[in-house]
This record gives sequence, structure tokens and C-alpha cells, in this order.
Amino acid sequence: MTNCDIKKLTFPRIKNKELKIDFSGGNISSDGGLIPVHLLDKKLGIISDMSRAVKNFDIRSKSKIKHKVSEMLRQRIYGIISGNEDLNDQDDLRKDEVFKVLAGRGNDLAGSSTLCRFENSACREVCVEISKVFVEKFMESFKTPPKELILDFDATDDEIHGHQEGRFFHGYYDHYCFLPLYVFCGEQLLVSYLRPSNIDGAKHSWAILALLVKRFRKQWPGVKIIFIGDGGFCRWPMLSWCERKDLQYIIGISSNPKLEKLTTHIAVKAEKKHRRTKVKSKLYTEIYYCAGTWKNIRRKIVVKAEHTDKGKNLRYIVTNMKGTPKYLYEKIYCMRGDMENRIKEQQLDLFADRTSCHGWWANQFRLLLASGAFILVERLCALALKGTLFEKAQAGTIRSRLVKIGTLVHSNTRKICINLSSSFTSKDSFYRMINNILLL
Repeated sequence: MTNCDIKKLTFPRIKNKELKIDFSGGNISSDGGLIPVHLLDKKLGIISDMSRAVKNFDIRSKSKIKHKVSEMLRQRIYGIISGNEDLNDQDDLRKDEVFKVLAGRGNDLAGSSTLCRFENSACREVCVEISKVFVEKFMESFKTPPKELILDFDATDDEIHGHQEGRFFHGYYDHYCFLPLYVFCGEQLLVSYLRPSNIDGAKHSWAILALLVKRFRKQWPGVKIIFIGDGGFCRWPMLSWCERKDLQYIIGISSNPKLEKLTTHIAVKAEKKHRRTKVKSKLYTEIYYCAGTWKNIRRKIVVKAEHTDKGKNLRYIVTNMKGTPKYLYEKIYCMRGDMENRIKEQQLDLFADRTSCHGWWANQFRLLLASGAFILVERLCALALKGTLFEKAQAGTIRSRLVKIGTLVHSNTRKICINLSSSFTSKDSFYRMINNILLL
């Protein structure tokens, strides 16, 4: 790496004045906007509950512990939210006054080596307990029992570049990757489960669905639960289980010659309409179909027949829900597009794809840290930023417009004074965000 010394560089003069640049400004933080995130977390107890889950399996000698589990979790999760996702960033941020205040510590925080050992100490039990925390926090977000829950399942690729445990090449994605499974309900994240990529895309989804349904129905016996997924989750045992457990489902199904033969009439109608109108045509219908693997059970198939200048496009979904084909496809199934945006936000803005540890459970733990950051940001938008310009903002926008604030911290034995930049452009939204949190 090139060793650049800023003191040796010559800068152009500004208005005939010498320009000097160095890093001697003192303990100025660039992340003052983490303060409301911390206030919200204290109200909701997300990181504290995660800490208890981890602490139960902390094998460190109590007499030698210098950094508490809660402090290290806050370091990592607040670091992810502020865009400092790399462990090496913590070698500088451990001295950051805002991070120290939010961690509740006067001395320097943990360095990268300590945090690396912390992540690599993760085990299956820790990851299971943290996953339970996410589900419980989701349930606590409802003041009254919900009438309906739509559980949206999807898998995605997490490209890897090292020789991590569970590393396999995936032919569809054309690279080495993991295949994490996500479950969302609306914009809220319920499950983020790391999997190797040499498996069926629906692997373990049935077990996770069963666990979620059992927990929700224990808390809310009358809740209506809808299972949504793409064609990768169309497995007849899951469909039969949903029917036995009184779950509704709406799941994509891959095209095949038999389906295309049964829907030739609607495809022809769509083509004729396109030729007549010269614009894209779209028609819907429903049929009843029995696949060879469905043990002679006929199920409703919703058909979307689309025809454009490029030709026909037939799509199918299998469902046991009532409603018109157009309503089921456009209003229920197509809402999955928003979930894909949430996954992109999780991976691109909150670095859920930074699974570069060698050990499997360390990488699952990292995925859960990113998920904890996602839940905090989502709750910030839903509860604290309601009615502001950032109510529907994604994590990257929240970071650049509300978290990255130049901050000075002055602390003595009686009080902590936090001075934010006077030229900060989102003061109104920031004040409203703080006020909404204090009123929770």
C-alpha cells in the first residue's frame, strides 16, 4: 500500500492564502446522528436482548473481561449503520467520543482483534437465540393483535471470494456464494438464515415456516397467515402442510409443456389483443392443475398471459386463496418486489454480504449483526421518522442525511454535552425524530 504523508503534499492556494490540511482537529465525531438510533434502541431493547442471548454462551473468564458483550454489539451494529462495517475501522472508532458515549464506556472501546475473537466465538446456540429475539421484537411491534400476517420467503446469493466453510460454486449465479434465506413481513425482517449454496433453494424453509406459525398462533390464535414465495418454494409437501394447518399460500410455479398446453387459449387471446391494440396486452385467468408430484391433488393456478413486441410471456402461481386472478397476482403476489428491495438494502446498504470469516457460525453471526442494524433502521423510519421526508427512506439515505453529522462531545463528572454541526441541513427532521422517540 502506498504510504502517503499529507504533510508533504503541496495544496493550491485559496484567495492567495496558504492551504494546510492535517488530522489534528481532535476528537470530532462524524456520526452524531447515531444518538437518536441509540435512544430508540434503549426504548425497544433490541441490542440489550441480543446481548443477553450472547452472554449466556460467553466462555470468557469473568476476571479478565475488559469489554462487555453489550459494548461490542453496539460497536459493531452502530458501526454498520454509520457505514463503518469493516473490523479495521474500529481501531480508529474505538476512540470516537460518540461511540464511547453510546456504548456507556469512558475508556477506549474494543479494537479489531478483540472484536474478531468475539465474532469467531459465535456458535449455533448464540445464532438461534438472536434469531428468536428478532421474532419477539417483531411481535412486540404490534399494540393490538394483527388480523393478517403475510410471510414472504426469498433466497438470494451472497458472493464470497475466500475459502470459507460452506463455500460452493452455484451454477445459476455463476460464482462461489452462500445462499441465505430471508423472511419478511411487510418491511419488517423476521429471519436471516445463512445456508451453503449446494442445496435446494427451499431447504429448511418448511421448518422455519412451521416455527414461525407455531409462535404466532400461540400469541395470536386467530391470526390469518399467508405464505408467499417464488417458484423456488413450490414443493408439494409444503403446500399440503399449509392446507392441513389452515395456512393460505400464493407461490410461483415454473412453466412446463402441460401448463402451456392448458393455457394456450389465454395466450392466443393476449396475442390477438396485442395485434389489435399495438400495445402490451395482459390477461388473467385461472385453471385447476395436478402436477405429477402432487399426489393427484388438483390446485388452483392463476395464469398471467402477457404479449409484447418480443412475444408471449406466461407466468403461473399456485394458490388456495380466494379472489380474482388479477387481484391475486397484482395485489398479493407482486408485492414480493418490495421484499427484493429490502434484501438489496440489507446487503448493499447494511453490508449483510460481508461474510468473510473462515468459520461458518462467525459468518452467520455477522449476518445477524447486519440484520440487527436493519431492524433498528426500519424501526427508526416507522416510529421516529413518521411524518418526515425520511419516513420511507432506505438505510443509505438515512446514513448520509441523518447519521453523518459532525459532532463535538464534552464530558465531565456531572453531564455530557453533545454539540452538533450548526450547518447541518436536516435539523427539522432530526428534532422531530428525537421528539418522537422520547414520546414512545
